[in-house]
Amino acid sequence: MKCEDIMKTVVECVSPEDTALEAAQRMRDQNVGFLPVCGDSKEILGTLTDRDIALRLVAEGRPGTTPIAEIMSREVVACSPNDSIKRAEQLMSDQLKSRIMCADDDGHLVGVISLSDIAQQDTGHAVKVLRKLTLREARA
Repeated sequence: MKCEDIMKTVVECVSPEDTALEAAQRMRDQNVGFLPVCGDSKEILGTLTDRDIALRLVAEGRPGTTPIAEIMSREVVACSPNDSIKRAEQLMSDQLKSRIMCADDDGHLVGVISLSDIAQQDTGHAVKVLRKLTLREARA
């Protein structure tokens, strides 16, 4: 099975120029904790998570008008839609990410895979990935 078989293809991006408040409202309205940050042609620039907002905005007392570019994570963890699900699982495990993006050959966003998407496939690997992801919390 390939990543394209399980990835969500209806994914809304935010721009680095959007404000943290706008992003938080989108997260609330869409009931998500993760938004890809993309340029005008959907090239992936990074991600914004609810954790980024909590740690880099709220905890530092910054205003909601702060541009996403100032609080986003610039690390891009992505796979190809043609990659196997095992490849996505490995990336998530190695990079300690519960969500990864799927990009075309030009680096443009075409989808997102979450740990729950993998768990729905009942491959048996979701538990292994989750165990590795949660080690960082167990150490704290």
